[in-house]
Amino acid sequence: MLYFDGCPNYRGAAERVRTILKQDGLAADVEEVDVKDESAAQALAFPGSPTIRINGIDVEPAARNTGDIGYACRRYPGGGAPPEEMIRTALREARVR
Repeated sequence: MLYFDGCPNYRGAAERVRTILKQDGLAADVEEVDVKDESAAQALAFPGSPTIRINGIDVEPAARNTGDIGYACRRYPGGGAPPEEMIRTALREARVR
C-alpha cells in the first residue's frame, strides 16, 4: 500500500484490506510505503494516495496501464478508498497468477 502522510483515505483503505484478508483467511504481509514527495511518486509510478497493489499490480484494472502519476489524492469509483469488491477481485486474480 502506497500513501502519503495526511491522506484522509489511507487508514480506512488499510483497515479494509486487513479486514478482507482476515475474512478470507489469507495470510499476507501488508507493506505500507509513505511516499514523501513528487520525486518519490515518480520513482514508484504512484497514481495517488491510497494505492493498493497486490504483488505489484494495482487493484484497479483501469489504473494498471495509465500514465497518471503524481503526488495527489486518489479517488476510486464510489469514494476515496477502493471498494471491497475491487480488492477481493484483485486478490482472486493474484491467486490465479
